[in-house]
Amino acid sequence: MIQVKRFENNPFAENTYILFDESQACAIVDPGMYTPAEELAVLRFIEENELTPTLLLNTHCHVDHVLGNKFIYEQFGLQPQFHAREAAVLSDVQVRAPMYGLRYEQSPIPQTFLPESGQIGFGESMLQLIFVPGHSPGHLCFYSEKDALLIGGDVLFRGSIGRTDLPGGNHEVLLKHIREDLYTLPAETIVYPGHGGQTSIGLEKGSNPFVRGDNE
Repeated sequence: MIQVKRFENNPFAENTYILFDESQACAIVDPGMYTPAEELAVLRFIEENELTPTLLLNTHCHVDHVLGNKFIYEQFGLQPQFHAREAAVLSDVQVRAPMYGLRYEQSPIPQTFLPESGQIGFGESMLQLIFVPGHSPGHLCFYSEKDALLIGGDVLFRGSIGRTDLPGGNHEVLLKHIREDLYTLPAETIVYPGHGGQTSIGLEKGSNPFVRGDNE
């Protein structure tokens, strides 16, 4: 069974997640740690729970989701994994971070990229890849059917959706993929978004004012 630990990091209040199971292996998703205190909190949780990080995943590569990539690489030797269409987004962070007044330690580049579909595993658990562009060009969500959870990045929030006015964004594409690829998941699926608190597919399908389900 996958357990999820959330950390709120950096000036954008970004959610960093650690996923772990009975094997004590863990995946780190969207490490946004910016301050030494934020880095220490993540390390302390891993150490106190005797976890072994085996995966570093990025749902997408906007600045707030990759600030801790280099730190995780230096601590655990993990290369980030994300979709190839996010490579240009990651490259842009070197320019965009100073615009926000942020210090940026350059992220490593993946040796291999994740596909639009398929699975990726850690420990005894598997995550299904779901391609949901629109907020960014190569955005991936990570879904566990067995555990009824979705690491959703900046696609779907409680009562909201991801912004589409950044380079590579497309509002209609985002709405299409939410309807076709997320709202078709079981209603009880818990969504762990890139910002804010968790929600569920059923709740958003029935009440999200930006994109409702088929019964709208």
